[in-house]
Amino acid sequence: MNWLGLESLLSGVNKYSTVFGRVWLSVVFVFRVLVFVVAAQRVWGDENFVCNTRQPGCTTVCYDSTFPISHIRLWALQIIFVTCPSLLVVAHVKYREEKDHNYIAVHQGNHLYANPGKKRGGLWWTYLLSLIFKAVFDAAFLYILHHIYKGFDLPRITKCSLDPCPNTVDCFISRPTEKKIFTLFMVAASVLCIFMCICEMAYLIGKRILKYCIMSQSPPQLSKRPDPTISSSQNLGSQKLKDNKIVKTVEKPLQPQ
Repeated sequence: MNWLGLESLLSGVNKYSTVFGRVWLSVVFVFRVLVFVVAAQRVWGDENFVCNTRQPGCTTVCYDSTFPISHIRLWALQIIFVTCPSLLVVAHVKYREEKDHNYIAVHQGNHLYANPGKKRGGLWWTYLLSLIFKAVFDAAFLYILHHIYKGFDLPRITKCSLDPCPNTVDCFISRPTEKKIFTLFMVAASVLCIFMCICEMAYLIGKRILKYCIMSQSPPQLSKRPDPTISSSQNLGSQKLKDNKIVKTVEKPLQPQ
């Protein structure tokens, strides 16, 4: 798989990410993708699974029972599923840019969005949902790995009594300690990514709540940000009506003495 292409595609998300999002992307490509491509594939690439029997088919059946799914393929699926939600943000920004471009062509240079990449409105929710999906996918794959292998440990010897084995045989995994170290490293990297997603979600929600608290305590302003979803003439008319209403509520008529 071309991991460099995926990296270049996701690097565009950095423009719209917070500090936590940039750290998350660095952890994914340095501690997960790079380790996966450079080291992990080689560790599992020369698998030598041996059982102390000459019964035809016994070793194959025992290997399938011990490794229902390869760690390498499971991690590859995990990285793909975890990085794909970030593409939702890129797609939403591209949609905004295209919408703004069409608006400029119709309204003679007036912009619909001052900054299409600013996390407001629907883009804020898209970004938050992408964080939730990334955290859920990482947690789900950690659970699958723990459930399939009864933990994150790899024993040196496994016992197998499945057909066509004549009896209970001992099977030996090649380099179990090295594989255990890489497994724990990938699990720790996944936990760190989940933690960064949770921190970024808390940061976004906390910033939004703080913004609403400040706006609710501030006095009414005579100027209002134009609605980017309607035309300039409609914005001007609605702005005048709002300003007149605010002036009437603020100014009190003089009472005769």
